[in-house]
Amino acid sequence: MTLHFTKMHGCGNDFVVIDATAAPFMPTPALLYRLTDRRFGVGCDQVLVVQAPTSADIDFDYRIFNADGSEVGQCGNGSRALAVFIRQQGLSDKASLKVQTRTARMTLQLLDDGQVQVDMGVPRFAPEAIPLKLPAAQRYTLDLAGLGPTEFGVANFGNPHAVLFVPDVDAAPVEALGRALQAQPEFPESVNVGFLQTLSSTRARLRVYERGAGETLACGSGACAAFVVARQNGLLAETATLELRGGELVLHWAGDGHPVQMTGPAETVYTGKLEWPS
Repeated sequence: MTLHFTKMHGCGNDFVVIDATAAPFMPTPALLYRLTDRRFGVGCDQVLVVQAPTSADIDFDYRIFNADGSEVGQCGNGSRALAVFIRQQGLSDKASLKVQTRTARMTLQLLDDGQVQVDMGVPRFAPEAIPLKLPAAQRYTLDLAGLGPTEFGVANFGNPHAVLFVPDVDAAPVEALGRALQAQPEFPESVNVGFLQTLSSTRARLRVYERGAGETLACGSGACAAFVVARQNGLLAETATLELRGGELVLHWAGDGHPVQMTGPAETVYTGKLEWPS
């Protein structure tokens, strides 16, 4: 089997994108390892598969796979890459696309300046929506072995996020706290962990430790989660720019009941093909 793929990135969060609109495709764990491995394979944070729509009111289905074989329901940076991929591959000439993941439905808008705006949907905060096995609160605290009490907020954008406010993201123990929170039984589906440093009411810095991937240069849904949790705590304005290690995202949220709009870049790095046993 010859597998054709496109390597893309959004703010340094990189992807292998595969067109499965004409024929079914399901990556095996061994193939995912080969595609995501940075030394012996192609190398990426996640593998994105675009499929023909399964309902008449959407344009494409899209699936998101981690290196460990797990499938997740949301990827904001991947959604922007997907929109650019669809346009470049001639799959659609629409400026506005509706796509469906395992857990979320999104509208992707290709802008005239080459950026992509993604309607990330209305954030969910209730513990059962994360899911989080703690009584409802605006901020939660867990005592992590060897790391002490850790305070965080939560939000779900098709996948679960915990957000910690830190004075300096460069000095934050991202891997240690990220791994510890992900292992807590209170998060039965694990969790993506964001570390947010606010610089002003319209600018902040963010690092994210993701489920199944570790720290990435950017995480779109993680940026949205950090933004809305900061907004809940009066730290950021209705529109703000988040600086991630791979680039910047502009976010807008009018408040409860409204969707979050995320705008940022997506670029194609190269196209290639991989020979794989059928």
